[in-house]
Amino acid sequence: MSVLAAFNLFAEDTGNAENSEDRKIPVGGQAVIEGVLMKGKNLWGLAVRRPGGEIFTENWPHSSRTQRMPYKLPFLRGVVIMCEMLATGFKALSRSAEVALEETQEELTFKDILLSVVIAVLAVGGLFIALPLWLAGKIAITPLYVNITEGVLRALIFIGYVAVIGLWGDIRQVFRYHGAEHKTINAFEHGLAMTPENIMTCSRIHPRCGTSFLLIAVIVSIIVFSPVKTLIAGESFALQVLARVILIPVVIGISYEIIRLASNSGKIGLCVIAPFLSLQYLTTREPDQSQAEIALHSLNTALEGRLLS
Repeated sequence: MSVLAAFNLFAEDTGNAENSEDRKIPVGGQAVIEGVLMKGKNLWGLAVRRPGGEIFTENWPHSSRTQRMPYKLPFLRGVVIMCEMLATGFKALSRSAEVALEETQEELTFKDILLSVVIAVLAVGGLFIALPLWLAGKIAITPLYVNITEGVLRALIFIGYVAVIGLWGDIRQVFRYHGAEHKTINAFEHGLAMTPENIMTCSRIHPRCGTSFLLIAVIVSIIVFSPVKTLIAGESFALQVLARVILIPVVIGISYEIIRLASNSGKIGLCVIAPFLSLQYLTTREPDQSQAEIALHSLNTALEGRLLS
């Protein structure tokens, strides 16, 4: 779940509300356990509901390597941001579990983190790379159809995965906070007075959500993987899987630039990515007002107390 959640921060959000200069501060967010993480200009803001109902808030400095060369170069910056977001998302999820469940988390060692990364890579590689590749080889007839079939199967497997985990009560709760996060950012960017009541009137769909990015990545993967399929045709299945894993940063880099361009292109960009926004109906749920309140406190913490002073 942490990998999926981290992608909600992946797109480089840029506010465009006109009512206040503050509303142009870049913001982004992620749902965590009983809470929301928000990204402001200089801070990460975390807000979590304690078991007793109190709201816990915490912040820490936000900085990105993409502010300097060579990490801010197009295509490379997408990969760098993804790595940073995964690390931050993992930290926020661990912290929220500690607060919401009132459990003391032992400090993670490098070995623990490395093991988690290896398990995540194997799981993603097996479910979203190896499985669709194997199934496509059994179903499709020509190399062209293999590439297209593989991409379609990858999309279906991902959508099915999200739909299935959404049946789990704890994940549905996280998806509600995801909806609260989107509503809060929409309220902020449209210049509304920042109250839970106003936030609840906004849409839970947001054009820069990282889950929409994933569907774009599936389409990009069809194009990127096609030449590889031709070059290593007849090679072992393991080599074909490895080649796709190696090319994942290329897919991420291109996909990031597409969603960045679309999000900065006004109505035309929104029309282009509109079909991909439908996935958010699976990864978000309608929140209640108490969850909107948490998202508001998270954004306020990320913006150094400017909203609820």
